[in-house]
Amino acid sequence: MTARNIPSIDALLRQPAIAQKVAADGRTLVVEALRTAANAWRALPPGDGNAGEPAPWIVARAIDVLDGALAPSLRRVINATGVLIHTNLGRAPLARQAITAAADVARGYCNLEYELDTGTRGHRHVHTERLLCALTGAEAAVITNNNAAATWLVLAALGAGREVVASRGELVEIGGGFRVPDIMAQSGAVLREVGTTNRTRVSDYGAAISERTAMLLRVHPANFRIEGFTERPGLAALAGLAHQFHLPLFEDLGSGWLGLPQEGGWPDAIRDEPSILDSLKAGADLVAFSGDKLLGGPQAGIIVGRRDLMERVRRHPLMRAVRADKQTYAALEATLMLWQREAARTEIPVVRMLLESLESLDARARVLVKTTSEVVLEIVDGNSTIGGGSAPQSAIPTRLVSIRSGSRSASEIEASLRAEDPPIVARIHHDAVLLDLRTVDAEDDAFVAKAVARALR
Repeated sequence: MTARNIPSIDALLRQPAIAQKVAADGRTLVVEALRTAANAWRALPPGDGNAGEPAPWIVARAIDVLDGALAPSLRRVINATGVLIHTNLGRAPLARQAITAAADVARGYCNLEYELDTGTRGHRHVHTERLLCALTGAEAAVITNNNAAATWLVLAALGAGREVVASRGELVEIGGGFRVPDIMAQSGAVLREVGTTNRTRVSDYGAAISERTAMLLRVHPANFRIEGFTERPGLAALAGLAHQFHLPLFEDLGSGWLGLPQEGGWPDAIRDEPSILDSLKAGADLVAFSGDKLLGGPQAGIIVGRRDLMERVRRHPLMRAVRADKQTYAALEATLMLWQREAARTEIPVVRMLLESLESLDARARVLVKTTSEVVLEIVDGNSTIGGGSAPQSAIPTRLVSIRSGSRSASEIEASLRAEDPPIVARIHHDAVLLDLRTVDAEDDAFVAKAVARALR
């Protein structure tokens, strides 16, 4: 078949299937898809017996191109990895109440910066500040679009042009290349390093304080641990030093663990995680943390602490560049309202996953195995992990569904699960595909069982 045998674009546009696409998607997109498909036909090896006639082939290919171009690239997936706060999979799933609240304000107008009582202009921070202060005991709160922005904003507002004292052991790098020294440089603050990688004392901070000092900075090493010959001053001692010199102490806590009591208790994996409540009680003047980690809310950076310092942060020009939108405020407020009511906390997916018992997971795994009727499935012990830069090396006992097959490799089975709609993301260990139902919504269990059966066939 030569290039002369390929129908013209005008002729292809008259094909019934293509005419329907023009009516639905517009002529411009369809013409571009036809040109792409025609070029693909020209690139076929000579004598390709699978091609058939050019017109039907090009029409079918163009429709595939259009469907792919118009399909969203961001899709819901089922997380069967056992990583509760999976950064690559969007971190914390939202509670239904948070989803409803965000959708409600997104579909129309809302009182984001409008006082309904007085009919005058208002401030967006009031929508979450009351709840955050009630939950943490802070005097005031500010919301940004993520925790890196929150840290940057505080450093710029309170430390620009002056020194910020920080331990060498806390100058961390987290995912995506976020480095504390780089953020500090961008904020205009001058880094004053003290101590060593593994040992820093209160006296090291004290020796560095001068008239150039703006604040003391403490950073939670969220995604690693230093063990062995180490020393790190307690937060209360550091706060005492800062206040002795009339300096603020700012803690970048990262993970957003409230530290509220829970009937039945939290799992051991979370008990060593520093909490916002404890940091404020120990004397930290400002604490920044994420909304989409252990708090279980939307992506946001949250700053809580002293009102006078918060006012300086709010008035900084960068505030407008990093502020959160109305959907974030709505979802965050709904999440905080669930935290206020202890009985409602398990409606937050992260909390529910943290607290789900081994007995419940075992029962769900047995139903899955029974439903698929495959002898290659086995229930084994394992560990879930928190992830997302929270509680490093955390291990929460769980029950796993292990999948092995004599006819299909673990990689093939895992790829088949990823090809589902919605895709199922699992992990491979020792030539077995492992499914951890702790991170799977129970409503998806039946779909997962059918997908496993398909993958094995």
